[in-house]
Amino acid sequence: MNLRDYARGQECQIRMPGCDGGGETTVLAHYRLAGYCGTGIKPDDLAFGAWACNNCHCIVDGRSGNDVDRAEARLAHAEGVMRTIAALRRRGIV
Repeated sequence: MNLRDYARGQECQIRMPGCDGGGETTVLAHYRLAGYCGTGIKPDDLAFGAWACNNCHCIVDGRSGNDVDRAEARLAHAEGVMRTIAALRRRGIV
């Protein structure tokens, strides 16, 4: 199964202030971790992907223009990855 395609329509798991809840805006947002992403390195969808609404995706990618603390955004993103994996397991996808 393509986890990036499966993300559409799912509830946002990052849940930052301003979260729109997800749904049609939801994408699989990859957590950036040194050694697992970068030039020529694609992060693993299951290990690093979180279902993210457009608003939360913009925050964790640093595109939001608001004053969300970077450490807070990284923590929310990491927790979102864990929630996404848990949801996929509950559904029997992984």
